[in-house]
Amino acid sequence: MANRIDHTFECLRASDRKAFIAYVAAGDPCFDESLRILKALDDAGADIIELGLPFSDPLADGIVNQMAAERALKSGMTTARVLELVRAFRVTSETPLVLFTYLNPVFTYGFEAFHRDAAAAGADGVLLLDLPPDEALDREMAAGAHGLRRIRLIAPNTPPERMAMLADASEGFIYALSRTGVTGAHGGPSEHLSEMVESIRRHSRVPVCVGFGISTPEQAGMVAAAADGVIVGSAIVKQVELHPDAPAEAVGRFVQPLIDAVKQVRGAGS
Repeated sequence: MANRIDHTFECLRASDRKAFIAYVAAGDPCFDESLRILKALDDAGADIIELGLPFSDPLADGIVNQMAAERALKSGMTTARVLELVRAFRVTSETPLVLFTYLNPVFTYGFEAFHRDAAAAGADGVLLLDLPPDEALDREMAAGAHGLRRIRLIAPNTPPERMAMLADASEGFIYALSRTGVTGAHGGPSEHLSEMVESIRRHSRVPVCVGFGISTPEQAGMVAAAADGVIVGSAIVKQVELHPDAPAEAVGRFVQPLIDAVKQVRGAGS
């Protein structure tokens, strides 16, 4: 079976469309509601979903995602439970799932075992946030061995040599940060976004998707015009915090206009 991420981008290219990628924290606010949130994103038309593993020391995350991780951990979420959530989602959906995680939970679970079990559960890719690039090729052989795509992060201040190395080693799609800083920080995408995307494309034919600071349909449309996909995270997670009584419904309402804005954009991608 072809990897779902690869298949999704093949279909998007064939229909001249850009991808909408949603990020949520697994287990926020609890297992059952988290599954409903995943289904709400799926029903709204998200092309790919990033599922964050809750971790007690998420250094790259802003306060919104930190609080989401705290809520998930308090609800009893563990790495094993995240994989159960993936299996539960797979019962009704083939939408690609990317596990977005720090190294600590992966090492605690067991590096090889994590990738094996993630693939068996139905995950399609892994983004290891704090994996040093110099260690990536050796460490990530486990992901490739189980058919998981290895997603890379590239920031605006990534040196050209390292950008070339990361882009060349990327699979599935490249997560390009629209600006520096932690997730959920103030400010929209950088005005130099198009130049950054083109710089990355010179080193890779893998789709370039942009995230960080995207929270409105206007911003989503602007980013979609420059990149192959749009990634929205903290703005979605914030809906869970703001609407504790009905988070799945709130998430669905929030993402629909963003997804619609991305779907309206046409143009050649990678």
